[in-house]
Amino acid sequence: MLALIPFPNIDPVLVSFELFGRNFAIHWYAIAYIAGFLCAWGWARFEINRSQLWAGGVAPMSKGQVEDIMTWMIVGTILGGRMGYALFYNFDAFIDNPIQIFKVWEGGMSFHGGFIGVILAGILYCRRHKIDTWSAGDLIASASCFGLFFGRVANFINAELWGRPTDVPWAVSFPTQAAQNCGQAIGETCARHPSQLYEALLEGPILFAVMLFLIFARKWFHIPGQIIGVFFVGYGIARTIVEGFRQADSQFITVENPMGHILRFGEFGLTMGQCLSLPMIAIGITIIAIARKRAK
Repeated sequence: MLALIPFPNIDPVLVSFELFGRNFAIHWYAIAYIAGFLCAWGWARFEINRSQLWAGGVAPMSKGQVEDIMTWMIVGTILGGRMGYALFYNFDAFIDNPIQIFKVWEGGMSFHGGFIGVILAGILYCRRHKIDTWSAGDLIASASCFGLFFGRVANFINAELWGRPTDVPWAVSFPTQAAQNCGQAIGETCARHPSQLYEALLEGPILFAVMLFLIFARKWFHIPGQIIGVFFVGYGIARTIVEGFRQADSQFITVENPMGHILRFGEFGLTMGQCLSLPMIAIGITIIAIARKRAK
């Protein structure tokens, strides 16, 4: 008999209510975004208060500016995430019906698109207020793991972005019809990797612990740009690893390509997530090298 963990009975909707004749629902996914930004804001203020972390003993921005830039981050995340999902994962559907890109309540967000949106928003804010972009980027990068962690946990609660079929003891039986369709015999249960939780662990506590050590023990804030590079490398490695356990998006899967690879090399290949993440590792290493060279 297959060993598996039953999917926890958690309603994706935290609470719903009627107002003026219309039904409104608050989803765990929305709570994850809010919790991520609140924790990031609190952690950024904590680091701002510790002048010894920064080169010359001076933080790159004030507490008030932290609050302002977080507002810009929220807008950048939502717009970039939605645009990235349309461009990288469901381009044809959005070309056929462009208005769908504005229907954020129907789901569909790309981390890489949201990441680009955050970068652009941060650069624009820093230039407008004459803030050192590299130091501000280090601050934002060091606080980003909270949102990644809560977001992946919300993916698990929503029973989405699940993993490939497996027989490991901690496999999970996801309740959706699509998740239960993995080619098994009639009447048998499909068990899958809880890849959302793998990603939550790697991108959340583990990456945060690495940056924490480098910031507090190695004083990496003293050379602006290094923590940005670490975040690029850490996320790129985490996502590349998890993609090996994660079910590819359905639009990329065919009979000839059951793994959903975008690039194929014989029996091996790369998924869309890996194609977008591997360059992040190279970019991160380059950023660290440039930051150190500039410091010298």
